Amino acid sequence: MDFVSIRIITSDVARLVDFYERATGVRAHWSTEDFAELRTPSGTLAIGSTRTVALFAPGSARPADNNTVIIEFLVADVDGVYRNLADFVEDFVTEPTTMPWGNRSLLLRDPDGNLVNFFTPVTPVAIEKFAR
Repeated sequence: MDFVSIRIITSDVARLVDFYERATGVRAHWSTEDFAELRTPSGTLAIGSTRTVALFAPGSARPADNNTVIIEFLVADVDGVYRNLADFVEDFVTEPTTMPWGNRSLLLRDPDGNLVNFFTPVTPVAIEKFAR
């Protein structure tokens, strides 16, 4: 098995794609107006319209209703990301903070309220964990 992506269901695909393109610097690949993907070397963030839910099972996913998942991006300089997003992001949950497990993390909410964590490993153990 290989984990390849996470999909966010939204009522406004264009708005959410614009947010993630600006926040990550990754350009989206659009399949249709109802589905786009931001592809990175280690995984894909897929963004789908509420209209796609019926193709799986009607009512099986609801937009802007996530209270458990955090979408995480490994970045080279989390403090730089914070400075770049300061005038763009409306809802910062925490400014860059060094966590007990060795990552410096920036937690924010996307336009649908999903939690997003940008992080940089800063301790030797965390750096080794994420070495590529």
